[in-house]
Amino acid sequence: MKNIRNFCIIAHIDHGKSTLADRLLEFTKTINVTSGQMLDDMDLEKERGITIKSHAIQMEYNFNGEKYILNLIDTPGHVDFSYEVSRSIAACEGALLIVDASQGVQAQTISNLYMAIEHDLEIVPIINKCDMASANPEEVEDEIVELLGCKREEIIRASGKTGMGVEDILAAVIERVPSPKGDDDAPLQALIFDSVFNSFRGIIAYFKIENGVIRSGDKVKFFNTGKEYLADEIGVLKMDMVPRKELRTGDVGYIISGIKTSKEVKVGDTITHVVNPCKEAIDGFEEVKPMVFAGLYPIEAEDFEDLRASLEKLQLNDASLTFQPESSLALGFGFRCGFLGLLHMEIIQERLDREFDMNVITTVPNVSYNIYDKQGNMKEVHNPGGMPDPTLIDHIEEPYIKASVITTTDYIGPIMSLCLGKRGELIKQEYISGNRVELHYYMPLGEIVIDFYDRLKSISKGYASFDYHPCGFRTSKLIKLDVLLNGESVDALSTLTHIDNAYDMGRRMCEKLKELIPRQQFDIAIQAAIGSKIIARETIKALRKDVTAKCYGGDVSRKRKLLEKQKKGKKRMKQIGNVEVPQKAFLAVLKLD
Repeated sequence: MKNIRNFCIIAHIDHGKSTLADRLLEFTKTINVTSGQMLDDMDLEKERGITIKSHAIQMEYNFNGEKYILNLIDTPGHVDFSYEVSRSIAACEGALLIVDASQGVQAQTISNLYMAIEHDLEIVPIINKCDMASANPEEVEDEIVELLGCKREEIIRASGKTGMGVEDILAAVIERVPSPKGDDDAPLQALIFDSVFNSFRGIIAYFKIENGVIRSGDKVKFFNTGKEYLADEIGVLKMDMVPRKELRTGDVGYIISGIKTSKEVKVGDTITHVVNPCKEAIDGFEEVKPMVFAGLYPIEAEDFEDLRASLEKLQLNDASLTFQPESSLALGFGFRCGFLGLLHMEIIQERLDREFDMNVITTVPNVSYNIYDKQGNMKEVHNPGGMPDPTLIDHIEEPYIKASVITTTDYIGPIMSLCLGKRGELIKQEYISGNRVELHYYMPLGEIVIDFYDRLKSISKGYASFDYHPCGFRTSKLIKLDVLLNGESVDALSTLTHIDNAYDMGRRMCEKLKELIPRQQFDIAIQAAIGSKIIARETIKALRKDVTAKCYGGDVSRKRKLLEKQKKGKKRMKQIGNVEVPQKAFLAVLKLD
């Protein structure tokens, strides 16, 4: 056990975690790196150049004549996948904190670092991309020393591209990161930190053993669900899964026990023996709190059960996804899904399409609100359709977040006006080093859900970094904005919005829908309404057909007779005509700006 090291790599997006992981794997001769980012095995990850899933892999390395086993977990950097990071951290004793030599410390660096410090991990600071012409390692060293309070000589300079500093990193991991603590003779305790679905073998759970020993063929049980299984196969994770006869305290591995239903495996659960169970479960990680809610509906109603099965399989692989069934008048049966952010939502949609061939319609994303009635009872609402009658509501509370934005002084003005436009209130601003400043804001979560992050990036030319934490609920003047087509309310397009933004938003929604809804044989009235009060209207004119084209010359009464006949037909069509709203229209409401 003293020769095992478990560590993860944490950093902001695009600071070179996966490339550096490649160099470590190459240097320890674990694999031959043929293309970049060997651990990012999903097509989506390769296309976008981001890590979505954390990936565990075992390396072996000889140091000072002794053989060491190094278990590395490469983690995502985007704020929407921070739950992956928290699970990886729970399975490690140390972390490599990577900072880009040209970008410096950014918001997600700090956020992930605090997460690691809370778990008492040993931090090894590394400055990456030191071979670049724009690198500024001295200045970045100052930032790291200020952030961590470590000594200058503890910071390793490296480059994932050229392989500089890789030996120093491996030496630092062995010398500084503590070996796992635990007792081989104690009852088995193993923490499940991830799971995947395999259509031949069932569900494969990845775990880290805190205490005890597990052997292939043992009878094990999952502590929280109480279900018992036979450990058909256990082993360690290299590039592929490598079976082993037994795994001891401190090892990271996988277990296959023929589990078929996804509800039986909970990430954060503890595996123990049936014969000699442990007294208590390991403190896993806190339950995930979804930030953004949106409805997912199958395009064909009969695909509902397939969509449920697909979401359950995705949930195994991505424990931060939550969902529950709901129905909508406009779209039929579907699911209300909770995501950690807009990128997370986009990735889930893409994965449903690619991995399960499911085409879905997504409604406008929103957040959850607490609604208090006149008697003081509280109801949680995730969906504007679930709002009680406005006359019964006493007040509405919406979730607030504490946001931190790190930027250079050049962009402070535009960023402040963006935050104020989103009803943010400035708490403080502090200068970190040189011309970099950190702004702290209280902001309503509902305002940043849709396009805040994209606009922040475009204002600051991609430099500003953003991170947030929920900080409770506050009372706000919110109203429900409905969209009516020919007098019929479309529940999938209704939103909850602040009273100050309602008129402007209603007008823009009507204009946008007018562009996107195709013309019919009759007039279509698009209206935005608050309660029974119409606040904006646009009309899509009917397609006109020249019915009198064949009447040339002759008496005018012939033309009038034809026009009267067409007028009756139009009237009848309007009574039974319904309007098809394309998927583009649901998504366009998000991009109103």
